Amino acid sequence: MSPRERRLARAERQAATSTDKGHGRLEKRTLTSTTALSDGYLDWPDLGQCFKLVRERAAGGKTTTETVYGITSLKRGQADAGRLLELVRSHWSVEALFHVRDVTFGEDACRARTGAAPVVLSALRNAAVTLLNQNDLTNKAAALRRHAAHAQEALALVKGGSR
Repeated sequence: MSPRERRLARAERQAATSTDKGHGRLEKRTLTSTTALSDGYLDWPDLGQCFKLVRERAAGGKTTTETVYGITSLKRGQADAGRLLELVRSHWSVEALFHVRDVTFGEDACRARTGAAPVVLSALRNAAVTLLNQNDLTNKAAALRRHAAHAQEALALVKGGSR
């Protein structure tokens, strides 16, 4: 490969890495993005970039590696590799909220489908998650069971008291 070809290859490819430590594990994420496939190679409308994300997790003496691939309509000028890595991370925080709403509150099983009921119930679920988060109650299911059995504690939580 000529020096010019190497320079062009480096220009179309970027990488960013982040490392987080918490919950008894160390997680390293490396995202490599490319614009090479969006320049007419793939027939995908509005394709801006493709990326590969490698997640390495070390916990309890065991290391696991997961590789995922993604595409985005964002051009390099809108989001470089570092920004894409941030966006992927923030996407999973939104997914985590939906997981809590579905699993803990049974949102998908809810039969309310008409009128204002779905919106009102969703707002109430969001308010409940917010109250639990503000009081550092990380196990939402256990907190819901406790408050179901101790109505005065639940009322105190709503009124602005602690657990």
